[in-house]
Formats: sequence, structure tokens, C-alpha cells
Amino acid sequence: MNSEIRNLQPKSLWNKFADLNAIPRASKKEKRVIAFMKDFGKSLGLETIEDAVGNVIIKKPATKGMENRTTIVMQSHLDMVHQKNNDTVFDFDTQGIAMYVDGDWVRAKGTTLGADNGLGVATIMAILESKDIPHPAIEALFTIDEETGMTGAMGLQGGLLTGGILLNLDTEEDDEIGVGCAGGLDVTATREYQEEETPEFKIGFKITVKGLQGGHSGMQIHEGLGNANKIMNRLLFDGFENFGLRISEMEGGSLRNAIPRESQAIVAIDAMKESSFLSEMEASAKTIKTEFKTMEPHLEISVSKCETPKMIMDLGIQEGFTRALYAAQNGVYRMSADIPNLVETSNNIAKVVIKNGTIKVDCLTRSSVETAKMDLANSLRACFELTGCEVTFSGDYPGWTPNMDSPILKVMTKLYEDLNGEKPHVAACHAGLECGILGKNYPNMDMISFGPNIKGAHSPDERAQISSVQKYWKFVLEILKGIPNK
Repeated sequence: MNSEIRNLQPKSLWNKFADLNAIPRASKKEKRVIAFMKDFGKSLGLETIEDAVGNVIIKKPATKGMENRTTIVMQSHLDMVHQKNNDTVFDFDTQGIAMYVDGDWVRAKGTTLGADNGLGVATIMAILESKDIPHPAIEALFTIDEETGMTGAMGLQGGLLTGGILLNLDTEEDDEIGVGCAGGLDVTATREYQEEETPEFKIGFKITVKGLQGGHSGMQIHEGLGNANKIMNRLLFDGFENFGLRISEMEGGSLRNAIPRESQAIVAIDAMKESSFLSEMEASAKTIKTEFKTMEPHLEISVSKCETPKMIMDLGIQEGFTRALYAAQNGVYRMSADIPNLVETSNNIAKVVIKNGTIKVDCLTRSSVETAKMDLANSLRACFELTGCEVTFSGDYPGWTPNMDSPILKVMTKLYEDLNGEKPHVAACHAGLECGILGKNYPNMDMISFGPNIKGAHSPDERAQISSVQKYWKFVLEILKGIPNK
């Protein structure tokens, strides 16, 4: 499988991507990929540094004739989102990603591909290893833990880098040049509750929601994709209203930055209402699938009999919590008034776990406007506090304010137009990029973000377009030649 990846063009990039994808590299578990990257830099005889938090910096001198050009920082993150389909047998801690070619796309078998941000890492590796690509002095910055806190970027100290231009290779549309991004905040609601013994007249059922696309909770939040946690809560709410449904446990979603694809609940209902319950659930499932038929054609909702759970949630807690989850904002909260078609503020109800007397809800709130981010976070806080939850804020990171007068933006815009015969789309994005954080310790660095077409990031449907990678690679080479003098 991966051998056919190695034969794709440009070979140097795809070979480095295959090498990288052989290394397990989940966020906060980057020890092996850090060692891999340090060994790579040292094998080339280049100055290689691991900083205090685990970021790796590899420095390569300019090629002949480029010594007077501005030193550039080429930056990508080492970690990847680890997601798999429920029916995929895969151990992310020990196995490399199994890739294959599907027409013009590279995919992974039932898991995330790691193109986000592995293609950026592989690009930089290919340039560091090259002997015939003209370039100015390069400081390659490989950050850790971008996907679950950006702690690598936050921990990068001032003074380690001298470059005047930063090229962030973490954008996922090949016709886009990124000049800004949203900041983010983790909102977590928790509470404990008393469990009750399930009455003898109740019987157990398992409700499953699956087959949703999932995806990136920033870049795809506006697409109308289904959220498994919201769909499940809708079913539980209706089941209680009509059949006295009681929740024993529920688990849906996984990572804060991934739109949840699957959810499962164990519930109990009155035995005498079994027939009408199943009929009503079938009707509700049909209604929901009809609503999502365009965006989520593979949505599955199933209700099957199971062993009656021994314990169920306290009735008052269940009523309050399902109402809170129904009311909590999910999706786009506000569009930007300043940048057309840009999501300004959003929330992803990413993970919900109800089990053994504990409720936990994980959300990721994003916004390009700091005050709006806090406004939505406080709205969520109020919603969950009304049902007795304790709500905490953590993982706060800033957005990246666009600089439309950026010198490197002008250089890249012209290069793109010369190469492709059309103007690029200069835009801010609703994802979280590290540029805003890096800019705190390097305020004078001119920053830009770009990359090849990657679809379905943060989900097992993640895929990278082969022809787009070729287009992007040519752009990278022209940018390196076009870096201005100091």
C-alpha cells in the first residue's frame, strides 16, 4: 500500500510523508516522532535543537547565491489527530498509518490520514534533505501538540529563531493564502449525580448513532454536518417525554477539534411501552435521516434490545441535563461582519460522557474576535450551570489578526498568479493556527499560511489530493526562489 505512495510525484515529498506516517504521533504522545525528527536533522549534519517543551528546530544555511536573502522559518506541527471508524481494528500507539491511492486522492484505511499537518512536515523535510533546490537560510520549526492545546507554540521561547518571514504550511485549500485565524477556548462542564436502581418493570435498550462524516470543528463547522451528541440527545429527550426513558449511560465523540461522528446510549423504558417506543424511535430516526439526507447520506440510527441496566440517572438530573444539552449552542454562532463568508464564532459539543454517576461535556469554542469568544463561552457556562454543572475554561489561545500589508503576502500573491493564471483567495480561516501564538514572542516576524487540498481532516474520511500536492510543491519552490533580500 505505502509503496504506491512512495512512487507519487513529487517523490521526495511523498517519501518523507510515508516515513513520517510510519511513526505513531498522537498529540501529547510525540516522544517517538521528536526522536525521529532529531535523528533526521543530525543525519543531514544540520544544527538540530529540541527546546524545553519538545519542539524541534533544524537550521540549514542558504544555498549558493541566496546568502543575502531574508532567513525564513518553515513551520508545521508534528502531531496528528488519531480517529478511526468503530469497526476498524487499529492501534494508534503501535501501528503506522495504512495509506492507499484512490484516483486523485491519498486516503487511509479506516483512520485519519495525518495529512494535517504531515504534508507540511514532509515538505520541509524534503527541502532540508535536498541538494539542488535554491533557498535562503532556513529555520525549520516542528511544533508539538498543535491539535490539543498548541502547547508547543505556546512554549516556544523568544530568541531561538532569527528568521524574518514565517511560512506556516497548515492551510487545507491550495488556492488560499491564509492571513488570519480564530482563537479557541476549551469549555468543560462536569457534575456528579446519584444513581438509582432500575425499577423491575423497565427493560433495556441500546441506541446507536453512527455513519456521520465528522470532520474539522473549525474548517467544517459551517457545512451543516451532523453532530452525533446533539442527535442522540434529541432522541433521549423525545424518549423521556413520550415513554419515560431513563438514561443509564451515554458516550459520544472523542476529540474537541473533531465533529463527533458516533454516539451510543444505554437506556431503560417501561416494558409495557416497548412496542410504541420502537415504533416512535423508528419514526424519529426516519425524520432525522431525512433532515440530514444531503449532508449525511450514511447516517445510521439503531435501537436494539439489551440487558436491562442495573442503575439509571436521577430523574431530576436527567431532565435538567438533557434540556441543557438541547439548549447549548452547537455550530455557527455568528458570521464575520468584516470578512465575507468567514465564520466568526462557533462551538463544537465534541464529547459527552454519562457514566457511573458522572457527567462530562467537552466543548471547543472558537472565534476571531476575543470578546465574542468569551461571550459564547459564558453562554455555554450559564446553560450548563443552570443544571448544576461545574464549568471550567482552559486551553485558551489567541487568534491571528490579518495584516493585509504583509510584504510576503504581496510576493506570494504575485507568484501564485504568475504560476496559475488567476489570483489566490486571500483569507482568514476559522481553524486554529499557531501563527497568532508564535507572534507573541516574535512580533516582528511576517507570517503567512498555505498548503495543498486536504479534505475531511480530523476524521477517517481525511484525504489529500495528489494533483493539488504537485501544484503546491511548485508554489513552494517558487516562493523559496522569490524570498526578498534582507
